[in-house]
Amino acid sequence: MSGVTLDVLARIARDGGATDVAEDAARGRVDCRLPAWELPAFADRLTALALEPQLVAAADTRATAGDFTLVYAFAPPTHRPMLTARVALGPGRASFASLATRSFAASRFEREIHDLLGLVPVGHPDPRRLALHQFWPQGYYPLRRDVAPRTDFTDAGQPFPFRRVEGDGVFEITVGPVHAGIIEPGHFRFSVEGETIVNLETRLGFVHKGVEKLFETLPFERAPELAERISGDTSVGHALAFCEAVEAIAGCRPPARAGWLRMLALELERLYNHVGDVGMIVNDTGYAFGHAHCFRLREELLRLNARLSGHRLLRGAVVPGGVGGPLASAALATAAADVERIVGEFLDIARLSLDNTTVLERLLGTGRLTHRTAREMQVVGLVGRASGIDADARRDAPFAAYAQAPLHVPVYDTGDVWARTMVRLDEARQSAALIRAAAQAAGDGPARVALGELRAGVDAIGLVEGWRGPIWHWVTAAGPAALARVKVVDPSFRNWPALEYAVLKNIVPDFPLCNKSFNLSYSGNDL
Repeated sequence: MSGVTLDVLARIARDGGATDVAEDAARGRVDCRLPAWELPAFADRLTALALEPQLVAAADTRATAGDFTLVYAFAPPTHRPMLTARVALGPGRASFASLATRSFAASRFEREIHDLLGLVPVGHPDPRRLALHQFWPQGYYPLRRDVAPRTDFTDAGQPFPFRRVEGDGVFEITVGPVHAGIIEPGHFRFSVEGETIVNLETRLGFVHKGVEKLFETLPFERAPELAERISGDTSVGHALAFCEAVEAIAGCRPPARAGWLRMLALELERLYNHVGDVGMIVNDTGYAFGHAHCFRLREELLRLNARLSGHRLLRGAVVPGGVGGPLASAALATAAADVERIVGEFLDIARLSLDNTTVLERLLGTGRLTHRTAREMQVVGLVGRASGIDADARRDAPFAAYAQAPLHVPVYDTGDVWARTMVRLDEARQSAALIRAAAQAAGDGPARVALGELRAGVDAIGLVEGWRGPIWHWVTAAGPAALARVKVVDPSFRNWPALEYAVLKNIVPDFPLCNKSFNLSYSGNDL
């Protein structure tokens, strides 16, 4: 990738027939418009440079431009350099060439676009519904601007076309969609031979909430509240990605102090989730001691969040233009000291847990996702780093104050539950160091500036490395304080399919362990 520069991408864009090429080195991006028929060959040229679709979105722009618009963000796993291509689908044209056979991530985005906007990816090998279930009315595409509300949602009793595995001694086990706990609904269908899993198919979408449509109709001042509720355990990550996008549209530059405080809040969010996850992982091995102490420490972190921001999940801390609420004037040095103490205790508990042979033997080799499979499926974030993918947007595409902070990205190559646990432990250590750095560097001064007016028709991408992985918000403005389109990508959307491969050849009792080591969000997937 050393030879791939913005100049190279700009030349490829022009050679491919793109028009209106505009470079912005500060963002590490090239933007271009591309004729629809050029897209497959254009994508092939980028694939040869190891640039793959990281985001594919669509918008109904018929009212303003007379067509639908497709947006593709091509980048390596490290997110830089990035080329953003726009494709217009003219009046009466409701189809486009699929990239599904070139990119697994693109195949998922295309199925979602088909469900929500009715645009058909021609040549897609798996046209089954993804975001919406089969009893949604045919021809009802909720993200079209002229859609009329409908109430004729009926289940015709037709079974979903799951993959079937047949053979002597093969049985099916169904789990969900309603679970014996407080987790959200998801359907898991196992094919097993004895206790060994030979196939798993996951079906989600049971809590589709119309989040992206809400962004178009909700008053703009409430949009940050919606962003931080997309996935409850990722309030800061989603709010920050949204704010990064709208700030770019408005030409707003948050003050330096806000960058440090945003970094601190994001690391606090990463930390309480990692501590809780390690507790749940060791609990699924039957080691209740480690679970109890991890959740004791998680509770301390949640109470610290409440003292700093006024909310246990840090809601209201990140706002357009900077940082709001009590966090702007919080006692950071005391908080950093509390974090260091808690992380020290957490690492001691983790060491005791992993020194237990019963725990360690359950983690080693379980739920292995190979580097090759992870790359082919374009897995991201924590799960990717446990399978040898050295990528972290905090380092590779810095935001907030990360460009000024020391950051070590832990990478493991075994791809098993143990590796995913170790990534969490290493990142917890790193979070403590980053919080200390933020407390020391934040200094005095304003923590927020006025956002200003949005520029109608302008769009921008907010990219943030949340605790699960990269979070994308593609935002288009409709007016000074209105949104035309918000496309959200939670890392869970990218990683759910990989769980189906990680559990193969494992026994059924190890599925909860594999599942918890991924710990993907239902809500972040079911937008």
